[in-house]
Amino acid sequence: MSDTGSLQSLLRVQELDLELDRLRGEEASIPEALRQARGEQERLNNALEDTEITLEGVEKQLRALEQDLAGTRDQAARAREEQEKNAFDARAQSQYGSRIQMLEERAEEMAEDLAPLRERQRELTEQAAALRGEHRALRPTLEALEREDEARVQGLRDQGEGARQERAGLVGNLDSRTVKEYDLIRKAKKGLGLVEIRGGRCTGCNVMLPVNVQQKAAQGKLPPVKCPSCGRFLVRTG
Repeated sequence: MSDTGSLQSLLRVQELDLELDRLRGEEASIPEALRQARGEQERLNNALEDTEITLEGVEKQLRALEQDLAGTRDQAARAREEQEKNAFDARAQSQYGSRIQMLEERAEEMAEDLAPLRERQRELTEQAAALRGEHRALRPTLEALEREDEARVQGLRDQGEGARQERAGLVGNLDSRTVKEYDLIRKAKKGLGLVEIRGGRCTGCNVMLPVNVQQKAAQGKLPPVKCPSCGRFLVRTG
């Protein structure tokens, strides 16, 4: 293949690369309905996790308070038993009576503290159940949207298969060092590694090219001439 033919082939490679870039861009673009469904799923997951963490904390408080309440009531019961067995005079009766009263008052306070905790437990349990229900209701819609998107992505990949095959065939007949440098330039220069000269200007950066650069580019020899401003390969097609 002549040098001029090689440059034209490289220009075609770039056309294919740009088409593949476009397809990859479409592939990465998530449909709005799917984006919203995923966002709703994430919101529900986060809300459920927060609710369950809060519920776990409330239940831990409940268990501790119920245990303390049971212990306090046991102490009061034992104090009454001891009063019946050991309180033989008014002083002992008074001492036991004071202790029993203190324990019973403490138990009443604990019982009062349990009420709002139990109400909070009930609210959080209902809230968690409602969030799980929303999550279950969303699942069929999300799964359908995910399947649609998988089909969309596969369709785009199928569209690009011909371009990939043509590119591979062209690259196989080109100088590997030139192709490698082209790939590096394209990666650094927003997808364009090879640009045309029009009106004496580099179409990559619009700089007016020196005459000697234009002349060398017009010869179409390898390695390709580079724009002294943007560093892209130059090719004259007309």
